[in-house]
This record gives sequence, structure tokens and C-alpha cells, in this order.
Amino acid sequence: MNYTLHQLQIFLKVSQVKSITKAAEELHLTQPAVSIQLRNFQDQFDIPLTEVVGRKLFITDFGKEIARAAENILNEVYAINYKSEAYQGQLAGRLKISTVSTGKYVMPYFLADFLQHNPEIELELDVTNKAKVIESLESNLVDFSLVSILPKNLAVSRIELLQNKLFWVSSPEVKAKLKASAKVASILESTPLIYRETGSGTRQIMERYITTKRLTIRRKLELTSNEAVKQAIIAGLGSSIMPLIGIRNELNNGQLQIIPVKGLPIKSQWQLISLKGKKFSPVAQAFISFIHREKSRIIKERFSWYEEYT
Repeated sequence: MNYTLHQLQIFLKVSQVKSITKAAEELHLTQPAVSIQLRNFQDQFDIPLTEVVGRKLFITDFGKEIARAAENILNEVYAINYKSEAYQGQLAGRLKISTVSTGKYVMPYFLADFLQHNPEIELELDVTNKAKVIESLESNLVDFSLVSILPKNLAVSRIELLQNKLFWVSSPEVKAKLKASAKVASILESTPLIYRETGSGTRQIMERYITTKRLTIRRKLELTSNEAVKQAIIAGLGSSIMPLIGIRNELNNGQLQIIPVKGLPIKSQWQLISLKGKKFSPVAQAFISFIHREKSRIIKERFSWYEEYT
């Protein structure tokens, strides 16, 4: 056998994401390059590692065994590199975090100083929807996940970072058609309600509010990212309940406006969670210590504007 570490890395990623296209994207390679390396790796085994049924890629039982071995080998290689740097007095290793899409407005501020003071640390930050964030945590693919809704039926440890506030927002033109203190019924009669996609934490919070208030939704749109929702509201396609953290610039430049609605904002907490009982690497443990030590300072310096909205 004559496989390379590069081939092990590619096969491990393919086995994790179950897609050559997605593996190529996450590894920053072309799809043909991944396909060629995967084929060269497969050629060294008499038993299939993968199979395609319809248009879907599956990892065989043998392939799963090889993927586990590949992960162990790669971890040992990383450990050699990190131990070498540790002997030179540097904190080194990988920090793997997944965050819900709106969390991209939060997580970088809690990482910036930590990474600046520890330049040998490699960061893997996956920004996706809540369902995939929880899947990566449950599969132990990440050290931490940032969420605003705790997962059900999963034992986790958590650190509260920042309050999450959701307001009803619209374009200035839509708001101008409403009364100064608009009732929810009149908003829903005047404009479609824009939802995030199924699996989004923001959608879950919004649907819980709608159910609690027993609201009737006559017209709705569904979009697959926070940015898409913002642009749709700015264009006048509807209104939505959105996290304040992601609309600061649009509020400041007047593209979006908050509609004062009784019972809003909806408040929850941004929380950094990990599997309960997880054995942390030195890097992950150092990050926990940093968060406990610096959280208050970061909130004061980076999110003072946030307290203006209540």
C-alpha cells in the first residue's frame, strides 16, 4: 500500500459529508482533484470503500472502518506537529467550532483576541443551520457549537455568551403604512411574513411565538439565509422577526426599521455548548478558560450598542 496523508484527509472528509462536491468545497479543492485522489485511494483496496445508489454516495462498512483508521492516523500526525510547537512554548492545535448562521455575527468577536495571542492554533469554523450544527456536535466532529436554542435529548455543557434579541422588522415603506403602535394582525394583513428555512433556530423561535399568540399567517415566503431575508425585507417583499445581532448596519443606515409589537423582543441566550463529559484538547480547554476570563470585557467592548435596544 502506498496511500498518502492527503488521500487519507480527502477520504475522511468524503466519509463525513457523504459528498464529493461538498468535500471539495470544504477542502478548498476542485471536484476532479478530489475524485482522482479518491479513486487512487480506492485502487489500493480490493473491497469497495464507497457505493453510489441512485445519485447518493454511501460509505460501505469497510469504508467506515478505514475512515476511523484515517482519522486516528491524521490525529496522530497533528499531535506530532502540535507537540513540537508545544515544546517551543507555544499553544498549538486545532479548535473546531460550528455555529448557526446568525452566530457568525457573534462568534468571531469571542475568537479574535484568543487567536491573536495564540497564532499557532488552527481554527475550523463551520457556519450552517441549527440542525447541522447539532449533528456535528452529536457526531463529536467539533469541540463547541454556538446556538440560541439548546438541543433536546442531548446532554451538553454550556457557557452563556450574549443575550439574543429578536424584533419584528420591515422596510421603512412598509412601516409607514402601519400605525405607530401596530397590532400583529394588521402587520400580517399588510405584508407577507418571511420565514427562514426548516431547521433554522430563528425559525423555531418565530414559530413558537406564532403558536403561543395563535396568529393566523395568510401569506408567507421562505428563504434560506439571514442575508436573503434581510434583502427581501429591504426590497419590500415582506416583514419578519429577526435577530438584532445581524441587522445593526441596516438599522443604522435606515434600510430596516423595527416595528414596535407588544411582547417583543423575544429573548433567548447565545450559548457555547459542548458534549457533556467531553475530554478537551489543551487548545479547547484554553479557549474555555479564555471565555470565562474575558467574556464580560468582550461584551462591553464589542456589544455595547446592543443594550440600546430593549
